[in-house]
Amino acid sequence: MDSALILAFAVTLGAGLATGIGSTIAFFAKTTNKGFFALSMGFSAGVMIYLSFVEILPKATGYLAEYFSEVQAAAFAAAALVAGLVVMAIIDALVPSGANPHENTQVELLNKEPDVEKQNQALLRMGLFIALAIAIHNFPEGLATFLLVLDDPEIGIALAVAVAMHNIPEGIAVSVPVYYATKSKLKAFRLSFLSGLAEPAGAVIGYLILAQFLNHLVLGVIFAMVAGVMIFLAIDTLLPTARNSARGHLTVYGVIAGMAVMAASLILLRV
Repeated sequence: MDSALILAFAVTLGAGLATGIGSTIAFFAKTTNKGFFALSMGFSAGVMIYLSFVEILPKATGYLAEYFSEVQAAAFAAAALVAGLVVMAIIDALVPSGANPHENTQVELLNKEPDVEKQNQALLRMGLFIALAIAIHNFPEGLATFLLVLDDPEIGIALAVAVAMHNIPEGIAVSVPVYYATKSKLKAFRLSFLSGLAEPAGAVIGYLILAQFLNHLVLGVIFAMVAGVMIFLAIDTLLPTARNSARGHLTVYGVIAGMAVMAASLILLRV
């Protein structure tokens, strides 16, 4: 197998399995540093937003410019970006709000213990629905990360790190209700782990379907949509999660730090 494919799959697998880190945190953390959590989520959002607008969208426009005029390429890229936003919005709309991982990633879950006797079945059902919802969301993320690493490892790996960071609270969202319902850390971790496997599954299945069609025209459209997907995740998931976790300007500081570190690292890699 081509080494580039192996790298892309390994990076995507690592990003997906970050849900297991969240599961571990939920089991063993008695208290959570909410300030650090908010900074981390803000940092991840900053990385995603910066990469989307500064790297991924221009790359998409450049690929499309090989087939269309400069103005047309920019217009098609913008349309594809909006399409990526719409796709994620539709996915969110189809997932029940109670099971939506984008609405169940608050770090307060670590300190919240429900009445187990009355809510065991409800909690277990919630955990299963959240795991399914996360798998649905992770599928397109996996394909996006895989293709970007395959095309440009530096940018793709940076994006994978940001994706992994936002998968951590999703792992918490899966494991907490399942653990309280079953009292089994193994069952909770296993479900969280399996939901993260949708990331590499999306990469493999998507690539097998698209491999024969991949050219710069197709990649241009896909990467512009990827930018839209990443922007949606940052705005809809990471920033609200960070704001719900800590007061003050920690989220903003995290976003600024994420953008600054990403900008500096990309510049240094090109020196």
